[in-house]
Amino acid sequence: MIPRRKKRLAWVLSLVVGVAAAISLILYALTQNIDLFYTPSEMIEGKGVTKVRPEVGQRIRVGGMVVEGSVKRNPKTLEVSFQVTDTGPEVTVLYTGILPDLFREGQGIVAQGVLIEPTVLKATEVLAKHDEEYMPPELAEAMKGIKHVNPNQPDYTGSKAEDSDQQDSSGNNQ
Repeated sequence: MIPRRKKRLAWVLSLVVGVAAAISLILYALTQNIDLFYTPSEMIEGKGVTKVRPEVGQRIRVGGMVVEGSVKRNPKTLEVSFQVTDTGPEVTVLYTGILPDLFREGQGIVAQGVLIEPTVLKATEVLAKHDEEYMPPELAEAMKGIKHVNPNQPDYTGSKAEDSDQQDSSGNNQ
């Protein structure tokens, strides 16, 4: 080969090897930061067609409802343990820290942490869910006297009250 072509080939090969190394390092870093979401049933029974269960030591997120009567607090520290369930089995969550204001028994939560036993999660973060009807107290106070119509109620027709007043019994406009 011509020395000029050898130099070009060396540069191209080194560039390809460098890009491949950079991509592999990026992919490795991303796999370390993935937190898979499981429900308590999926943790116990497995997820998907292949019934894949999380491994001890894996970082995951668990979502479900806090079981009534399961919250146990250590009075001397900020340690809390509670059970989370969806439709079947229960999973224990251990957490050290201040829980969110919306956290309570019977409430939906998402806990993120490391699985220390097949059914025990050592949480680093607990997020309390709220429904779509939630309204901060300050906003509720400011909106006093304003009628709120829940669009999820079965009797909600979607039409305005003025439209129904202008129609006669046959449904025709007056």
